[in-house]
Amino acid sequence: MTVLIIGGSGFLGTELLRLARVAGWSAVATFHSRPGDPAGGVWHQLDVRDPVRVEAVLKAVSPRAVIDVTSGGADWKVTADGSVHVAVAAAKLGIRLVHVSSDAVFSGSRVRYDETCDPDPITPYGAAKAAAETAVRLLRPGAAVVRTSLIVGDGRSDHERLVHALIAGTREGVLFTDDVRCPVHVRDLAAALWELTRSDAAGLFHLAGPDALSRYDLGVRIARRDGLDVSRLPAGRRADARVPGPLDVRLDSRATQRRLSTRLRGALEFLGQG
Repeated sequence: MTVLIIGGSGFLGTELLRLARVAGWSAVATFHSRPGDPAGGVWHQLDVRDPVRVEAVLKAVSPRAVIDVTSGGADWKVTADGSVHVAVAAAKLGIRLVHVSSDAVFSGSRVRYDETCDPDPITPYGAAKAAAETAVRLLRPGAAVVRTSLIVGDGRSDHERLVHALIAGTREGVLFTDDVRCPVHVRDLAAALWELTRSDAAGLFHLAGPDALSRYDLGVRIARRDGLDVSRLPAGRRADARVPGPLDVRLDSRATQRRLSTRLRGALEFLGQG
Protein backbone atom coordinates (compact mmCIF):
# COMPACT_ATOMS: atom_id res chain seq x y z
CA MET A 1 0.00 0.00 0.00
CA THR A 2 1.40 3.36 -1.04
CA VAL A 3 0.40 6.48 0.90
CA LEU A 4 1.08 10.04 -0.22
CA ILE A 5 1.89 12.51 2.56
CA ILE A 6 1.18 16.08 1.50
CA GLY A 7 3.39 18.33 3.59
CA GLY A 8 5.91 15.59 4.28
CA SER A 9 8.82 17.94 4.97
CA GLY A 10 7.10 19.51 8.00
CA PHE A 11 7.30 18.45 11.64
CA LEU A 12 4.36 16.03 11.59
CA GLY A 13 5.07 14.87 8.04
CA THR A 14 8.63 13.96 9.00
CA GLU A 15 7.36 11.78 11.85
CA LEU A 16 4.80 10.11 9.59
CA LEU A 17 7.60 9.21 7.18
CA ARG A 18 9.80 7.93 10.01
CA LEU A 19 7.08 5.61 11.25
CA ALA A 20 6.46 4.39 7.71
CA ARG A 21 10.13 3.46 7.33
CA VAL A 22 10.14 1.62 10.65
CA ALA A 23 7.01 -0.33 9.72
CA GLY A 24 8.15 -1.04 6.17
CA TRP A 25 5.26 0.83 4.58
CA SER A 26 5.51 2.58 1.23
CA ALA A 27 5.22 6.35 1.67
CA VAL A 28 5.75 9.12 -0.85
CA ALA A 29 5.86 12.76 0.24
CA THR A 30 5.47 16.25 -1.16
CA PHE A 31 7.28 19.46 -0.33
CA HIS A 32 6.71 23.09 -1.28
CA SER A 33 10.14 24.72 -1.17
CA ARG A 34 12.62 22.16 0.19
CA PRO A 35 12.40 18.36 0.28
CA GLY A 36 12.97 16.57 3.55
CA ASP A 37 15.48 13.81 4.23
CA PRO A 38 16.28 12.10 0.89
CA ALA A 39 16.45 8.82 2.81
CA GLY A 40 12.81 9.34 3.73
CA GLY A 41 11.63 8.22 0.32
CA VAL A 42 10.45 9.68 -2.98
CA TRP A 43 9.67 13.41 -3.01
CA HIS A 44 7.42 15.47 -5.29
CA GLN A 45 7.39 19.26 -5.40
CA LEU A 46 3.85 20.51 -4.93
CA ASP A 47 2.11 23.84 -4.53
CA VAL A 48 -1.39 22.95 -3.35
CA ARG A 49 -2.67 26.26 -4.72
CA ASP A 50 -2.33 24.74 -8.21
CA PRO A 51 -5.20 22.27 -8.75
CA VAL A 52 -3.73 20.96 -12.01
CA ARG A 53 -0.44 20.10 -10.31
CA VAL A 54 -2.27 18.52 -7.35
CA GLU A 55 -4.17 16.16 -9.60
CA ALA A 56 -1.03 15.38 -11.62
CA VAL A 57 0.92 14.37 -8.51
CA LEU A 58 -1.90 12.17 -7.24
CA LYS A 59 -2.16 10.51 -10.64
CA ALA A 60 1.61 9.96 -10.85
CA VAL A 61 1.86 8.44 -7.36
CA SER A 62 -1.46 6.57 -7.54
CA PRO A 63 -1.60 6.05 -3.77
CA ARG A 64 -4.19 4.07 -1.86
CA ALA A 65 -4.51 7.01 0.52
CA VAL A 66 -3.45 10.62 1.00
CA ILE A 67 -2.62 12.16 4.38
CA ASP A 68 -2.86 15.93 4.05
CA VAL A 69 -0.86 17.61 6.84
CA THR A 70 0.03 20.80 5.01
CA SER A 71 -0.92 24.19 6.41
CA GLY A 72 -0.36 27.71 5.22
CA GLY A 73 -1.47 29.34 8.45
CA ALA A 74 -3.91 32.15 7.73
CA ASP A 75 -3.12 32.04 3.99
CA TRP A 76 -6.56 31.13 2.65
CA LYS A 77 -5.25 30.01 -0.74
CA VAL A 78 -3.06 27.36 0.91
CA THR A 79 -5.01 26.32 4.00
CA ALA A 80 -8.53 26.43 2.57
CA ASP A 81 -8.30 26.39 -1.24
CA GLY A 82 -5.34 24.00 -1.20
CA SER A 83 -7.31 21.51 0.89
CA VAL A 84 -10.19 21.79 -1.57
CA HIS A 85 -7.87 21.00 -4.48
CA VAL A 86 -6.59 17.89 -2.69
CA ALA A 87 -10.11 16.74 -1.84
CA VAL A 88 -11.34 17.28 -5.41
CA ALA A 89 -8.45 15.27 -6.84
CA ALA A 90 -8.85 12.50 -4.26
CA ALA A 91 -12.56 12.25 -5.00
CA LYS A 92 -12.02 12.22 -8.77
CA LEU A 93 -9.39 9.48 -8.54
CA GLY A 94 -11.12 7.44 -5.83
CA ILE A 95 -8.31 7.85 -3.27
CA ARG A 96 -8.86 7.65 0.49
CA LEU A 97 -8.22 10.98 2.23
CA VAL A 98 -7.12 11.76 5.79
CA HIS A 99 -7.23 15.50 6.37
CA VAL A 100 -5.54 17.04 9.42
CA SER A 101 -7.30 20.04 10.94
CA SER A 102 -6.84 22.05 14.13
CA ASP A 103 -8.48 23.06 17.39
CA ALA A 104 -8.27 26.59 15.95
CA VAL A 105 -11.67 25.93 14.37
CA PHE A 106 -13.19 26.59 17.81
CA SER A 107 -13.72 29.90 19.64
CA GLY A 108 -13.24 28.59 23.17
CA SER A 109 -16.71 29.78 24.20
CA ARG A 110 -17.64 26.33 25.50
CA VAL A 111 -14.10 25.22 26.51
CA ARG A 112 -14.62 21.48 25.95
CA TYR A 113 -15.20 20.25 22.41
CA ASP A 114 -15.92 16.72 21.26
CA GLU A 115 -16.30 15.43 17.72
CA THR A 116 -19.97 16.49 17.54
CA CYS A 117 -19.17 20.19 17.95
CA ASP A 118 -19.49 22.48 14.95
CA PRO A 119 -16.68 24.94 14.16
CA ASP A 120 -17.06 28.52 15.35
CA PRO A 121 -13.69 30.10 14.49
CA ILE A 122 -12.68 33.61 15.53
CA THR A 123 -9.34 33.95 13.69
CA PRO A 124 -8.44 33.94 9.98
CA TYR A 125 -6.47 30.70 10.46
CA GLY A 126 -9.37 29.06 12.26
CA ALA A 127 -11.76 30.19 9.54
CA ALA A 128 -9.51 28.73 6.82
CA LYS A 129 -9.24 25.41 8.65
CA ALA A 130 -13.00 25.31 9.25
CA ALA A 131 -13.66 25.97 5.56
CA ALA A 132 -11.23 23.20 4.64
CA GLU A 133 -13.00 20.76 6.95
CA THR A 134 -16.38 21.56 5.47
CA ALA A 135 -15.14 21.21 1.90
CA VAL A 136 -13.37 17.92 2.55
CA ARG A 137 -16.43 16.38 4.18
CA LEU A 138 -18.66 17.48 1.30
CA LEU A 139 -16.32 16.51 -1.52
CA ARG A 140 -15.04 13.26 0.01
CA PRO A 141 -17.65 11.88 2.44
CA GLY A 142 -15.48 8.85 3.15
CA ALA A 143 -12.60 11.00 4.37
CA ALA A 144 -11.31 11.10 7.92
CA VAL A 145 -11.06 14.68 9.19
CA VAL A 146 -8.76 14.87 12.20
CA ARG A 147 -8.56 17.81 14.60
CA THR A 148 -5.49 18.06 16.78
CA SER A 149 -3.91 20.52 19.21
CA LEU A 150 -0.40 21.73 20.09
CA ILE A 151 2.08 19.16 18.78
CA VAL A 152 5.17 18.56 20.90
CA GLY A 153 8.01 16.13 20.38
CA ASP A 154 11.53 15.61 21.67
CA GLY A 155 12.71 19.20 21.24
CA ARG A 156 11.79 19.56 17.56
CA SER A 157 8.44 21.35 17.72
CA ASP A 158 7.88 25.07 17.26
CA HIS A 159 6.74 25.41 20.87
CA GLU A 160 9.82 23.68 22.26
CA ARG A 161 12.15 25.82 20.15
CA LEU A 162 10.26 28.93 21.28
CA VAL A 163 10.76 28.01 24.93
CA HIS A 164 14.52 27.69 24.38
CA ALA A 165 14.70 30.97 22.47
CA LEU A 166 12.69 32.91 25.08
CA ILE A 167 14.88 31.66 27.92
CA ALA A 168 18.05 32.37 25.93
CA GLY A 169 16.80 35.85 25.14
CA THR A 170 17.11 35.38 21.40
CA ARG A 171 13.41 36.02 20.88
CA GLU A 172 11.03 38.50 22.40
CA GLY A 173 7.59 37.62 23.67
CA VAL A 174 5.77 35.76 26.42
CA LEU A 175 3.94 32.50 26.92
CA PHE A 176 0.31 33.01 27.83
CA THR A 177 -0.98 31.69 31.14
CA ASP A 178 -4.63 31.93 30.03
CA ASP A 179 -4.25 30.17 26.66
CA VAL A 180 -5.11 26.52 27.32
CA ARG A 181 -4.79 23.57 24.95
CA CYS A 182 -4.43 19.76 25.08
CA PRO A 183 -0.90 19.02 23.79
CA VAL A 184 -0.18 15.78 21.96
CA HIS A 185 3.15 14.06 21.29
CA VAL A 186 4.03 13.96 17.61
CA ARG A 187 4.85 10.25 17.82
CA ASP A 188 1.40 9.41 19.22
CA LEU A 189 -0.34 11.64 16.71
CA ALA A 190 1.53 10.15 13.75
CA ALA A 191 0.84 6.59 14.91
CA ALA A 192 -2.87 7.36 15.31
CA LEU A 193 -2.99 8.95 11.86
CA TRP A 194 -1.43 5.87 10.34
CA GLU A 195 -3.98 3.71 12.14
CA LEU A 196 -6.84 5.79 10.73
CA THR A 197 -5.28 5.83 7.27
CA ARG A 198 -5.03 2.06 7.14
CA SER A 199 -8.68 1.74 8.14
CA ASP A 200 -11.85 2.80 6.35
CA ALA A 201 -13.02 5.05 9.21
CA ALA A 202 -14.78 8.21 8.06
CA GLY A 203 -16.02 11.35 9.74
CA LEU A 204 -14.61 13.64 12.42
CA PHE A 205 -11.91 12.55 14.86
CA HIS A 206 -10.08 14.30 17.69
CA LEU A 207 -6.45 13.42 18.36
CA ALA A 208 -5.19 15.41 21.34
CA GLY A 209 -3.76 14.54 24.71
CA PRO A 210 -5.99 14.21 27.80
CA ASP A 211 -4.16 16.90 29.81
CA ALA A 212 -5.14 20.58 29.49
CA LEU A 213 -2.22 22.99 30.03
CA SER A 214 -1.67 26.66 29.39
CA ARG A 215 1.07 27.53 26.93
CA TYR A 216 3.09 28.84 29.87
CA ASP A 217 2.64 25.66 31.95
CA LEU A 218 3.62 23.62 28.93
CA GLY A 219 6.70 25.82 28.52
CA VAL A 220 7.64 25.32 32.17
CA ARG A 221 7.54 21.55 31.79
CA ILE A 222 9.59 21.69 28.60
CA ALA A 223 12.17 23.89 30.33
CA ARG A 224 12.40 21.55 33.32
CA ARG A 225 12.78 18.53 31.07
CA ASP A 226 15.61 20.24 29.22
CA GLY A 227 17.37 21.57 32.33
CA LEU A 228 16.69 25.23 31.57
CA ASP A 229 16.21 28.09 34.02
CA VAL A 230 12.44 28.31 34.38
CA SER A 231 12.69 31.69 36.13
CA ARG A 232 13.80 33.21 32.81
CA LEU A 233 10.64 32.09 31.01
CA PRO A 234 8.45 35.18 30.44
CA ALA A 235 4.73 34.88 31.20
CA GLY A 236 1.78 37.01 30.19
CA ARG A 237 -1.95 36.94 29.50
CA ARG A 238 -3.44 36.82 26.05
CA ALA A 239 -6.42 38.79 27.36
CA ASP A 240 -4.13 41.62 28.49
CA ALA A 241 -2.07 41.56 25.30
CA ARG A 242 -5.23 41.77 23.20
CA VAL A 243 -3.86 39.17 20.82
CA PRO A 244 -6.83 37.72 18.91
CA GLY A 245 -7.56 34.06 19.35
CA PRO A 246 -9.45 31.59 21.52
CA LEU A 247 -8.35 31.32 25.15
CA ASP A 248 -9.39 27.88 26.37
CA VAL A 249 -9.97 25.11 23.84
CA ARG A 250 -9.89 21.55 25.15
CA LEU A 251 -10.37 18.84 22.55
CA ASP A 252 -12.21 15.86 24.00
CA SER A 253 -10.65 12.88 22.24
CA ARG A 254 -12.28 10.12 24.27
CA ALA A 255 -14.66 8.94 21.54
CA THR A 256 -11.83 8.70 19.02
CA GLN A 257 -9.50 7.09 21.56
CA ARG A 258 -12.01 4.26 22.13
CA ARG A 259 -11.78 3.42 18.42
CA LEU A 260 -7.98 3.29 18.30
CA SER A 261 -5.32 0.98 19.66
CA THR A 262 -2.82 3.88 19.67
CA ARG A 263 -2.80 5.53 23.11
CA LEU A 264 -2.59 9.32 23.15
CA ARG A 265 -0.47 10.29 26.14
CA GLY A 266 -1.01 13.51 28.04
CA ALA A 267 1.70 16.15 28.45
CA LEU A 268 1.99 15.35 32.15
CA GLU A 269 3.14 11.89 31.11
CA PHE A 270 5.41 12.55 28.14
CA LEU A 271 7.02 15.62 29.73
CA GLY A 272 7.03 14.36 33.30
CA GLN A 273 5.20 15.79 36.30
CA GLY A 274 7.95 18.35 37.01
